[in-house]
Amino acid sequence: MSDRHEARYIGHNLLGGWMVVVLLSCVALTSLTGYLFTTDLLWGHDWLADLHIALSWSMVGLVALHLLGVIMTSYRHRENLVRAMIAGIKTAPAGDDVM
Repeated sequence: MSDRHEARYIGHNLLGGWMVVVLLSCVALTSLTGYLFTTDLLWGHDWLADLHIALSWSMVGLVALHLLGVIMTSYRHRENLVRAMIAGIKTAPAGDDVM
């Protein structure tokens, strides 16, 4: 363990914020490709089905990375982030916490 002190974020850190954007974009694109596949114009196109499947599996990978990030950050900051996400309450800011 190093003596380096990391700033604690009250909300999402930079990487967590980008992960939210990427996850929401992936959900939106997966939904859009699923809808487009039901239209007369794009019904039965293999490229659209392949894109939809690739987006779906990408989302599975992104969720796994997100969970890994939550576990790692919880450990590094000695804070139960899962409980904070469920309850909506996080330890009060102190000292050099980033808001």
